[in-house]
Amino acid sequence: MTFKSILGRIQKELVKKDRVREEIQTDMRRATRLSKQAILFTHQNRFDDAKKLLGEANELLSKLKKISRRHPDLVYAGMVDAAYQEYTEAQVLLGLIEKDQFVDPEGIEVPVISYVLGITDVIGELRRRTLDSLRGGDIDTSEKCLELMEYIYAELIAMDDAYLLISGLRRKCDIARHLIETTRGEVAIETRRKSLETAIKKLEKTIERKTKV
Repeated sequence: MTFKSILGRIQKELVKKDRVREEIQTDMRRATRLSKQAILFTHQNRFDDAKKLLGEANELLSKLKKISRRHPDLVYAGMVDAAYQEYTEAQVLLGLIEKDQFVDPEGIEVPVISYVLGITDVIGELRRRTLDSLRGGDIDTSEKCLELMEYIYAELIAMDDAYLLISGLRRKCDIARHLIETTRGEVAIETRRKSLETAIKKLEKTIERKTKV
């Protein structure tokens, strides 16, 4: 076999690999979009719609696993990890809000590193739900969400070795800590305002009764 023919064969293989790469990019972008939309539906309590979208995302991720057997070098790119993280975030948020329980990485078939990074981002979505609950006057739900935020953060930072083994985890945890501190203050302010409002209404009723007497 001549050198030219060897290079020609390599060229064909590279072209084929590039087509696969483009296919993976398209699928992972779609999986990410589906997961983001599922998160939105979960906040709207449209759980069945969220599950349907996550089922579609799961099909794309399952397809990726098959491709990885032939092209393992293509599945460890940033776009793939981002899709897994978004999928994890959507699945964990859905589990917490619908059933008040955590899903594990094996149950949703994601790599453990993507799971840890994805679940860290759930803290931001719980803040969003906390603020929505505060605007709706639901103090109990907002306090429950804040407790979940604090619990997830506390468990993550307790994993000492994880900071060394998982790139980006420390930065995400720093952001999460800031979100928790801000949210804690907002919940406290609204709780005090609600309590004051209740006390004023109670006082007004008392004064009204005495006036009638």
